[in-house]
Amino acid sequence: MMKKKVIAAGHICLDITPVFPDMETEHLGDVLSPGKLVETKEADVHTGGSVANTGLAMKILGADVMLMGQIGKDAFGDMVLNILKKYDAEHGMLISDKLSTSYSVVIAVPGIDRIFLHNPGANNAFQADDIPEDRLEDVSLFHFGYPPLMKSMYENDGTQLVKLMKRMKAAGIATSMDMAAVDAASEAGRADWEKILSKVLPFVDFFVPSVEELCFMLDRNRFQEWQLRANGGDITEFLDVDKDIRPLAERCMELGAKVLLIKCGAPGIYYRTADEKVLRGIGGNLRLDPEQWAGMEGFERSYVPEKIVSGTGAGDTSIAAFLTAMLEGCPLEESMHLAAAAGASCVASYDALSGLKSFDELREKMKRGWQKR
Repeated sequence: MMKKKVIAAGHICLDITPVFPDMETEHLGDVLSPGKLVETKEADVHTGGSVANTGLAMKILGADVMLMGQIGKDAFGDMVLNILKKYDAEHGMLISDKLSTSYSVVIAVPGIDRIFLHNPGANNAFQADDIPEDRLEDVSLFHFGYPPLMKSMYENDGTQLVKLMKRMKAAGIATSMDMAAVDAASEAGRADWEKILSKVLPFVDFFVPSVEELCFMLDRNRFQEWQLRANGGDITEFLDVDKDIRPLAERCMELGAKVLLIKCGAPGIYYRTADEKVLRGIGGNLRLDPEQWAGMEGFERSYVPEKIVSGTGAGDTSIAAFLTAMLEGCPLEESMHLAAAAGASCVASYDALSGLKSFDELREKMKRGWQKR
């Protein structure tokens, strides 16, 4: 059976992750403090961002994917291309001689949630028209990731983002969109995200944000209350599905989401789908059965990972597995199982891809009784 074509577009960067010695600590200050020298192991250098994490994961899992992100003609850009070439995935990249390549320094201290030092670089200039028309031929799914880290996508109330997703829907292509954490003190943090989502979600078929990102965008007061409740710990460990997550899901569905996945960190993934009539409008010539997928809601608990090294890219690979399974015609329940399994595999390595296992391997592990949280 011929594979469905996918474009994975949006944010891409180079991730530089200093590897810390094996340690367990609850407070970052025990490791990083002014004037202290911290000896690390050699740095782990990989591509990061939605284009590389989700796009390459889908390719590894067997999907027919073209990656489309913008980089500069510089040393970091060369490193990004060299990494993509290993997967024969560099051909769709947009290269600028005027812009710099985005990078992140990922502080991943064992036992503490990651901290990112991020330069958005060329991602800030990405425009709806940067994707050539001829690249859209026979594409079934367009996945766009991390608009909060792309200035052109959130300024002017998301005009470019809406234009981009409308363009895909007009071409008969199914769409999915992932978000990213927002720095409250940044320009992105001052954007009216509820207004942006109200404009763009009618043109998004699969909306796959994290619960923290979504709450920050839709209910800032609730998000601040979560932070107080967590008291410096992991917010997702304190959330209640009925009281905390479902109200956000309700708002997303009101704004036009059709298939909603809310990534809730280590506990798992909440999912919700619209009614059959709405799902029939997704398009993209997908193998999704609207009758089977309609009106579903649940919480897919995470599988227990073999070890936890870093959560970098775990959400992206979960979404990659979900979308790939959906494209292959898997039912919603199995797609969610594979999403959770891929995420649990991913945290066993420093980057988003090294721990990824094939669907056959994941199914076999689940069959053998892989324990859930």
